[in-house]
Amino acid sequence: MFKKILIANRGEIACRVIKTARKMGIKTVAVYSEADRDARHVEMADEAVCIGPAPSKESYLVMDKIIAACKATGAEAVHPGYGFLSENAEFCDRLEKAGIIFIGPKPHAMEAMGDKIASKKLAMAAKVNTIPGYTDVIASVDEAVKIAAGIGYPVMIKASAGGGGKGLRVANSDQEAREGFQSCQNEAKNSFGDDRIFIEKFIEEPRHIEIQVLGDAHGNLVYLWERECSIQRRHQKVIEEAPSPFLDEGTRKAMGEQAVALARAVQYQSAGTVEFVVGKDKSFYFLEMNTRLQVEHPVTEMITGLDLVEQMIRVAYGEKLSFTQSEIKLDGWAMECRINAEDPLRNFLPSIGRLVKYIPPTEVDGQVRVDTGVYEGGEISMYYDPMIAKLIVHAPTRAEAIARMRDALNAFVIRGVSSNIAFQAALMQNPRFVSGTFNTGLIAEFYPKGFNAAELPHEDPSKMIVVGAAIHRRYLERNASISGQMPGHEYRPSNNFVVLENGAEHAVLAAPIAGGYHITYEGKNYEVLSDWQFGQPIYQGTINGQSFCKQVERVGLKYRLYHFGTQIDLMVITAKAAAMQALMLKKVAPDLSRFLLSPMPGLLTELAVQEGQEVKAGEKLAVIEAMKMENVLRAEHDCVVGKLLAKPGESLSVDQAIIEFLKSA
Repeated sequence: MFKKILIANRGEIACRVIKTARKMGIKTVAVYSEADRDARHVEMADEAVCIGPAPSKESYLVMDKIIAACKATGAEAVHPGYGFLSENAEFCDRLEKAGIIFIGPKPHAMEAMGDKIASKKLAMAAKVNTIPGYTDVIASVDEAVKIAAGIGYPVMIKASAGGGGKGLRVANSDQEAREGFQSCQNEAKNSFGDDRIFIEKFIEEPRHIEIQVLGDAHGNLVYLWERECSIQRRHQKVIEEAPSPFLDEGTRKAMGEQAVALARAVQYQSAGTVEFVVGKDKSFYFLEMNTRLQVEHPVTEMITGLDLVEQMIRVAYGEKLSFTQSEIKLDGWAMECRINAEDPLRNFLPSIGRLVKYIPPTEVDGQVRVDTGVYEGGEISMYYDPMIAKLIVHAPTRAEAIARMRDALNAFVIRGVSSNIAFQAALMQNPRFVSGTFNTGLIAEFYPKGFNAAELPHEDPSKMIVVGAAIHRRYLERNASISGQMPGHEYRPSNNFVVLENGAEHAVLAAPIAGGYHITYEGKNYEVLSDWQFGQPIYQGTINGQSFCKQVERVGLKYRLYHFGTQIDLMVITAKAAAMQALMLKKVAPDLSRFLLSPMPGLLTELAVQEGQEVKAGEKLAVIEAMKMENVLRAEHDCVVGKLLAKPGESLSVDQAIIEFLKSA
């Protein structure tokens, strides 16, 4: 077995590979950019080598630096993780020529499957179902529009070398095809150095289901069941699960066999994923093959009991698979939520900054797993993708897996940057998701303008009121215990409160009992027991004997509670103070409608207007690039441009003014 391997990646996946290598007794080498000098994967590895400045094109994407790091440290093999150079055939070939083993497929398979146009032709030759479309390279915008109209809208415009939602657009008209083609080319050129584009028919009400395959150098190939990846936003996966709640045994077997047939056609070695789009009638079509480890591979590991990173390492070393297709188990149900640094209130735009608090839920072997590359006090950088962690759960049934995920999300604390935890919790109780009758359009349908946790009704709001009262009573007791009070005039907490919540008043009675408080609210009695201490972001205990876990923080004079995706702000005061509060003037927010504000931190790559220009609603105003994604800002109303307040090439902060308008209609 290898004695030392280098991980040519960063963040969560680098840490993930290091864990398996350590388990196998293999020493590891981390590489890092200057921005990642204090990163978790650098600390975890046995050795670490700095490979350049923060931008990935100057560090993680520079083959010469990776190869030099291998030679300097004596690493015998390289695991590429996913992203960066993981599907770069030239990198694989150069490693082999340098006598370094690539832990992944061979260059010929990577070239064949990494090119979406070539892979579709290969799939057709292997008798794998394929989507109708145009597979040759498209030379111009006009040609793209003509082809799209000929196929029939809606169509999918895709970069041949694309992946991870980059270089991909859905077009429903000639105008959308024109704009989509240009955006796809720009993103593909910037992210992959390859701006070739192709177009295919967009399957309506589709589900995205993929088959995990695994092959060795001795001709053995198996499939490890499927993963359902239909919960997506902007074509990027949000929740993955295994198996799929949609497939029957016959369809599962047919998809698995076609995936293996395609892998066999290119003599595939290592772990890979064949992605299919599945229609509502269970018809399925080849989408693409990812010749690398997938972000969502843990759910497959949970249901099969296999360590895919270990299998990749063993295959790269020349070992045979130690099991056959009939020996692969399918045990229970697994789910994964991608925890990203993004702001649901701003339509999920990236959020960067320092992790002031980072407390993941407790890992339980075989039940709860957290794959992460960050730590409390670390920084989420604008240079890389926004993933903070992957939260994975496993249970005997799908319903139990959902319940376990909801509990784990309740216990996941992130402060300092915005995250999508509350949104994930909301999805876990979405009726369509719970029933399994969803498709890739679920998020766009239910959350077209983003997600606001404060607008999600709680399933039992009385318990939020009760917990808020218990927390406040605890604070009052601390105030009463402060020394130095004048004898005979000591502060004595009242048991009667008014809880103000979203304009409503709730009268409560809170009296201390052993281990907690007895709360009376709306004629009902509640015993709230908890060992919560001041400053702890997790408030857990029991209410009338039933366990609960809520997050809490002080926001001014209010208590902000989070539970099952809901956010509630409570002010707990006396009845007299509540009467005074009703007389307080409301602060009016400043009118910022005359300005175009940056919705996220990022690089201003284009200003599409000039001072004095008349702009119609929907017209492009500016383009901001953040975390490798291109974001187009458009006019919400007809207006006239007054002043340009920023310049292309400038790094923008959140809410920084870009354009001032003279008037709007």
